[in-house]
Formats: sequence, structure tokens, C-alpha cells
Amino acid sequence: MSFDMVSFFDSTFLKTQEDSGFSEEEYLCHIQSFVMEAIDYKFKLVMIRSDYIVFAKEIISINNSNVLVGTVIDFPYGISSTKSKLYEINNAINLGADDIDVVVNYMRFKQGDYDYIVDQVKKCTELCFSHNKTIKWIIESAALSENEIIDLCKLIRDVVLNNFNENYFQNIFIKSSTGYYNCPNSKPNGATVSAIKLMVKNSFPLAVKASGGVRNFKDFDQMINLGVKRIGTSSALSILNSKQSYSNY
Repeated sequence: MSFDMVSFFDSTFLKTQEDSGFSEEEYLCHIQSFVMEAIDYKFKLVMIRSDYIVFAKEIISINNSNVLVGTVIDFPYGISSTKSKLYEINNAINLGADDIDVVVNYMRFKQGDYDYIVDQVKKCTELCFSHNKTIKWIIESAALSENEIIDLCKLIRDVVLNNFNENYFQNIFIKSSTGYYNCPNSKPNGATVSAIKLMVKNSFPLAVKASGGVRNFKDFDQMINLGVKRIGTSSALSILNSKQSYSNY
């Protein structure tokens, strides 16, 4: 294992207590173990629900770690208003989140409401940048055609290029997936090679985060070789140990 490898990991636990089937005590214990794993192996970041940002930050602080804490906004559907997204982002920032992963309203995009998306991307990105936070725009690539992936990546890229100083570019990503989208015919709902190739090509100079479905070292290596700069996965330790994970995220 190398430090360079672990620095790509956004180690992810986004199941709610209800989804996990844990009691409240079991859920907190799981989050604590999850955060400690990231600290022990020096992962880049832990991605959790906003209700547990403070809890995670306390664990990280006690252990004198540099692990970052990220959370998700309007997750997993992305259909809330821009005003609602801004409220969620502001709350996450106040709680201490370092990275903010926002589900863009890809349904409005698919309906051709491009001005709405431009306004949403500009306002949410501006709020994050005003607090020196990293923002990642989740496009839900499995819900889009190849042309839609290209066009949405270009739209987000152009909003950034047209409205923000290039010094901020390193703090914005375009991210493939929530991992929660229900694909027809059991097709992959996460990062695929074809989607990531399109994203990397059409997002530059913005970085790409691959998330959903990266469960072994082969998957990880393939994504890195395609030019991905972050990997969102609940299987980080399995990947490090060259084992196959059977996680459903």
C-alpha cells in the first residue's frame, strides 16, 4: 500500500440508521469504527450523512488526524430546489464539513432547463468557495445518455470557467454517481469505464470523482488510469488489501 493510493479514497458510509438495520448505539459504533479505519489507513476523507459530521470531526481531532469529512446534499435524488440545496450546504458548512457533494438536478437538465442548472451550479459553487470548501457535483451518470453526460459535464465546467478564478478549479469535481439510482435491467448504477472516459474528457480542467461500484483493486486501478482524482467507495480497505468487496455500494 502507498500513501498515494490512500489519498484517492473518499471512504463512504451513507446508509441511514433505518437502511442499515442498526440500533442507534450500533449505528454510532459503526460510524466510529468507520472513521477510525480511515484514520488508521490515512484515507483522504470520510463521506457521511450530515447529522454525524460533528461526531466524526471529534474522533478525528482526538486522534490528531488530517482525515477530511465530507457529506452529501439533496441526496440521492437531487430534485430539491436550489434554495433548499443552499440551505443544506450552509448547514453542512456550519457543522464543519470539508467537502460538499451535491446531487445536481439532473432531471431538470434532461428536460432541457439549462438556465436552471446554470443558476444552481453557480450559486451552490459560490457558497462553497466563499467558505473555502471543496464541492463535487454528482451528475448520476447512469440516468443519462452518453450525449447527456457530455453536455452536463460541459455545462458545469463552463459555469466554473465563466464565473470563478482558476485558483478555485482544484476544489471542484464532477462526480459520477450516488450509488442509489435504480437502473433498468440490472445495469451498473455506478461508475463505468464508458461514462468515466466521457466525464474526464469533457470536464477538464475540473477533476472527476468516480463513485459507486468500485469494489476491488482492478476497478480502482482502472479508474485512476482513466484520470480520476478521487474514488468514492465503501470498499476502501478491501481494495487496499486486494480483496473483492461484495458491498452493494
